[in-house]
Amino acid sequence: MAVYRRTYTSYAGTLTPGWSRCLVLFRYSRRNLFRSKLQTTLFVLCFFYPLLCLMGIYLAHNLSFLERFGAASQIGRIDSRFFFVFISVQGTLAFVLTAFAGPGLISPDIANGALPLYFCRPFSRAEYVLGKASVLAILLSQITWIPGLVLFGVQSSLAGAAWTSDHLWIAGSIVLSSLIWISILSLLAMALSAWVKWKVVAGALLLAVMFFGAGFGQAINAVMRTHAGYFFDITYLMTTVWTSLFRMDNERFITSGEAWIALLAYCGMCLALLVRKVRAYEVIG
Repeated sequence: MAVYRRTYTSYAGTLTPGWSRCLVLFRYSRRNLFRSKLQTTLFVLCFFYPLLCLMGIYLAHNLSFLERFGAASQIGRIDSRFFFVFISVQGTLAFVLTAFAGPGLISPDIANGALPLYFCRPFSRAEYVLGKASVLAILLSQITWIPGLVLFGVQSSLAGAAWTSDHLWIAGSIVLSSLIWISILSLLAMALSAWVKWKVVAGALLLAVMFFGAGFGQAINAVMRTHAGYFFDITYLMTTVWTSLFRMDNERFITSGEAWIALLAYCGMCLALLVRKVRAYEVIG
């Protein structure tokens, strides 16, 4: 339209609320996520173990059926260990899913120079990071604490009010253990995605951080004859927190408080890396 005609007018429609603008990034990023058949297949496979657990809870309350096969003693006990194993399995699947889905969140925007296009609009860096992080946060929640609470609800309905009142703390442990693991995976995947422009390399680095950290920690423990190497092993730190939340009796070489501090420190480092890299322009000296 020629400017001299002066027939243009400003937008007079309804404005999007400021608090929901980050959901635009979530909507389009999640849509791109499920365009991959591999990622869709992995997401579906993550629900097989919760279904098996649901069957186990049902069979545990039908002991007459189990006694025919002599398996009542093995399956009949649903306690904190049952949900600890559930979180451990789903946490492993969440890590695998993050390795495929996480690296593609930010790296295409940086590789193609799209960040200035985002930030020339009413988007702050915090809203950009929140919108991208919500993709992984909601995706991983759907396979961790949400089915975990469903299993807890089914068990509570079958076991009765007495069991629920005695084991209500397990529901909080399910949510808290899942949220800290989701935070670690989301921030770590986004930080690597922001600093590495290639999705495949970023995914490989995420795997390397987990496995190399465990090997490096074991090497430090063996050479230095100390337990400080476990602070480099994110999986060990997370397992330490989980055993504490589910009140397991497994002996650990570091305390749950130390593990909490180390995990929060990792989250802080990932946030610092994101703040350093996610900006509308980059000054090269």
